[in-house]
Amino acid sequence: MQFDYQRFVDWADDKIVNHSKRVMLTFLVVTALFAVGLGSVSTESGTQQFAEDIPAADALERIENEFLPVFSPSPGSTQLVQKDANVLSKQSLLTMLRAQEALEDRDDMYVSSTSSAAATVAQTIDPSATTLEEQITALERATQTDVRRAVRENADNPGFTGTLSNDFNRKAASASSTIGVVTHDLPQDVGGGGAGQSGDSPMTSIQVQSQRIIDAELSADITVFGSGIIADEFGTVVTDSLLIVTPAAVILIVGFLVVAYRDLLDLLLGVISLGMAVIWTFGFLGLAGIPFNQIMISVPPLLLAVGIDFGIHAINRYREDRATGLDIESAMTVATDQLLVAFFIVTGTTVIGFLSNLASELPPIRDFGIVAGVGIIFTFLIFGIFLPAAKVWLDRHREGWPIPTFSQRPLGEEGSTLGEVLSVGVTLSRYVPILVLVFAVVFSAGAASYATGVDTSFSQEDFLPPEDVSPLLKSLPEPFAPSDYGVVGTLNFLEDKFTRTQGGSVTIYVEARMEDDTALEQLHRAGENPPEEFVDAGDRRPESTSIVTIIQDHADRDPEFAALVERNDRNDNGVPDDDLATIYRELEASPAGDRASEYLAEDHRSARIVYSVSGDASDKAATDAAIDLTDRFRGDATATGNTVVFQAVSDLIFESAVTSLALALGATVVFLVFIYWVLEGLPSLGIANLAPIVVSVASVAGTMRLLGISFNAFTATILSLTIGLGIDYSVHVVHRFIDERRERALIPALNRTVTGTGGALLGSMATTAFGIGVLVLAVLSVLGQFGVLTAMSIVYSFLSSLLVLPSTLVVWDRLVNDDPNVPMGYPGDDETPQAADPAPDGTGGVDGGML
Repeated sequence: MQFDYQRFVDWADDKIVNHSKRVMLTFLVVTALFAVGLGSVSTESGTQQFAEDIPAADALERIENEFLPVFSPSPGSTQLVQKDANVLSKQSLLTMLRAQEALEDRDDMYVSSTSSAAATVAQTIDPSATTLEEQITALERATQTDVRRAVRENADNPGFTGTLSNDFNRKAASASSTIGVVTHDLPQDVGGGGAGQSGDSPMTSIQVQSQRIIDAELSADITVFGSGIIADEFGTVVTDSLLIVTPAAVILIVGFLVVAYRDLLDLLLGVISLGMAVIWTFGFLGLAGIPFNQIMISVPPLLLAVGIDFGIHAINRYREDRATGLDIESAMTVATDQLLVAFFIVTGTTVIGFLSNLASELPPIRDFGIVAGVGIIFTFLIFGIFLPAAKVWLDRHREGWPIPTFSQRPLGEEGSTLGEVLSVGVTLSRYVPILVLVFAVVFSAGAASYATGVDTSFSQEDFLPPEDVSPLLKSLPEPFAPSDYGVVGTLNFLEDKFTRTQGGSVTIYVEARMEDDTALEQLHRAGENPPEEFVDAGDRRPESTSIVTIIQDHADRDPEFAALVERNDRNDNGVPDDDLATIYRELEASPAGDRASEYLAEDHRSARIVYSVSGDASDKAATDAAIDLTDRFRGDATATGNTVVFQAVSDLIFESAVTSLALALGATVVFLVFIYWVLEGLPSLGIANLAPIVVSVASVAGTMRLLGISFNAFTATILSLTIGLGIDYSVHVVHRFIDERRERALIPALNRTVTGTGGALLGSMATTAFGIGVLVLAVLSVLGQFGVLTAMSIVYSFLSSLLVLPSTLVVWDRLVNDDPNVPMGYPGDDETPQAADPAPDGTGGVDGGML
C-alpha cells in the first residue's frame, strides 16, 4: 500500500511559495484571535487538583463538611502559632488573647469566634469570662499560681492539650509552643470556599493582613498560618520560578539560535514563530477553559524544543538547496517537499506521546496531555507553513533592506570536523552493526531493570518552595530574587511539635445510622487486634479517637453522664448500646460537645475514627492497614486522611507513568508502521525508527534512579514525553536516509544523512537541552528535576539517533534490499535510480549536504 501524498504537499508548496504574503497575514490574524484567550487563562495549583474523584479524597472532603474542623488549615479559619520559653506563662497567655482581640476588633477580618489554650485557662479561672476582653481581664487579675493551677486542672482535657506542643509538662505547667484559632465568617461577596490548595484562596488577603496586624501591635513570636498563606506561596513560587527561569532560558536559547542561524532576519523569524506557538497554545488554554496548573510550566519549554528543531531544519534545508544554485521558490519547494512529511511524522508521534497521558486518572496530567498535544499541532502548522512562507517573503525583499547577511551556509558539512564527529555512528554501522545493536539491547535491558527501583512520591511539599532557598538564588537582584518563604518551615515545625494534631494518623469515615443500638459497639469492636502499623494502646486496642472515646472520657469526668452510660451498657464494657440518641444529646450539651462534633456528624448518620500510626510505618503500609481495617465495619467505611489520600495519588502517579508509557510505545509503533507503509511502502521501517527511542526511555528511567529522582506529579509524564520528543530526532534521520538511499548505496547514503541532518539535530539538541535544563534554577525542586530529566532525554535521543540508529538502518537495509551497493527503488518499481559514482573516500562523490 502506498499513498500519493505529493498532491497535498504540492498544494502546501503553492501556498507557501506563490501566496506567501496571504499565508503570513492569515497566521497573524489567527495569532491575534488566540491572543484574546490569554486574558481568560485561570490558574490552579497545589495538591487538591490531583485528588479529584479519588474515594479517599471524597471521604476527606465530606469529613471537612460534616465535622467541626480540628487544628488544621481549612477555609474560614486561621492558626496563630505561638512560640516562647513557656507559652503557658501569664504574659504569653495574655499575648495570645491580645493577638486574637487585635484581629477581632477589625471589621475586615470577619472574625466570628476564637479559641486557644489561653481562653481555656482564663475561663477556668473565671467561668463567666466568655469574651476576649473578659478573658484578658481575668488573666490580668490572676496570679501566676492561679494560672498554673488552671493549667493543671486542664492537663487531662484533650481539647486543651491538643493545642499544646509535645513538650507540655503538666507539673511545671509549661510548653514551648501553642496554637490558637481564629474563625472567620466570610460574607458571600468575599467567598468562603476554596480548599486552601489553590492560588486564589479567599483567606489569602485576610491571613496576610493578620500577620501585619499582629507584627505591628505585639512584639511576640506569633506566626499566622492557614489555607490562605499556603495558597499564597503556591502561587508565589510559580511566579518566582518563571521570573528566574524565563530570562535564563531566553538568553541561552537566543545564544544558541544565533550560532545555528547566523543571520539576524532568520533569527528574528525563528523567535517570532516560537512566540506565536506559545500564544496559540495558551490562547487555546484560555478559550477552552482549561486551568493552568503547575505541570503546565513545562509546556512552553516543550513547544520551544519542537519549534526550535523544526525551525533549524527548515532554514538549513532551504539554505542547502539554495547553495546548489536553485532560486528562492525552487529551493523552498524542494525543502518543503521533504520537510513537511518529516514534520508530519514527528508531529503525529509527538502528539501520541502527549495524548497517552489522557489515560491517567489524575486531571492535571490529563490536561497537560491535551494542551501539550494541541500545542505541538500548532507548532507544526506555524513552522511547517508560516515560517517557510515568511522566509520566502523575506528573501524576496531583503536585498533592499540595510540589514547585513552574516552567513547562509548550512550547519554541518561533509569533510568538516563536525561532520567527522557526527559520522562515528556510521563508521560503527559499517563494520560492527550487529555488535552495536546487541550492546544497545543489553544496555537498555540493564537500565530498565535498574529503573525498577525508582520510587514514587506525592506530597504537599512538592508544590511549595524549600525551607532553605539556595544562596545563589537569594543573591539575585530584584525582581529576580525569590520571595521569603515560610510555609514549609511552619509545616515542619508543626509536624515536629504537634504530632498529636498534625499527622501520624489515618482516618476511617463510616456512613451508618449511628443511633442504632449496635452502632457504637461495631466501632469499638473494629479496633480489636489492630494492625501492627497502628500504635498499640494496650489490651489489644489501638490508640484512637472516636465518638466512643469521647463518651468514655466525658463519663470519667462527669458522674451523672457516667450513670447514663452505665444504664445503657448491656455488656458492661463502657460502650453504650441503648438509647444512643439521648446519650448524644446529653454529650452535645456538655463541655465535651464541641469535641464530640469533630467525630460524630450533626445528623448522626456518619462518624470518623482517627487511628495513630506507628512512627516506623511507611505511608503505604499505613494506608494498606487502614484499607484492610475498613472491612471490619458493617457500614460503608472508607479509609482517608492526608496520608491515605497522598498515597492514593502516589499510586496513581506510578500507574499513570507506566500506562502512558505503554500506550505511547504501542501507539507510536502502530503509527510509524502505518505511516511508513502509506507514505513509503515500507512498514518495517517504523520498527527500525523506534530502536533509539527504546534506548532513550530506558536511559532516562535508569537516570532517575541514579540521581535519586522519584516519579512525582511533575516527572510522571517524563517517559511518555521522552517518546514524544525523542522520536523527533530519529524521524529526521530515517526520513532523510530513505531519500538518500533511493539515489545512493547504503553507506554513502548514511554518511550524507548523518553529516547533513546531524548538524541540524546537534543545533536543536544543544538549544533545547540547555533551554529546558535551566529549569534546574527554579525555586521548586521538582521543577528542577523535571528540567534535568527532560534535558537528559533530549541528549539521549540525539546520541542514540546518531550512534544506534545507523546500525539499525544497516541491519534493516540488509533484510529488505538484495544489494547494499545499489540504490534502493520503491518496492515494486521496475526501475531503480542509478547510483552516483562513488568518490575515492566512499561518500558517493557528493559534496556538502544538509538534512
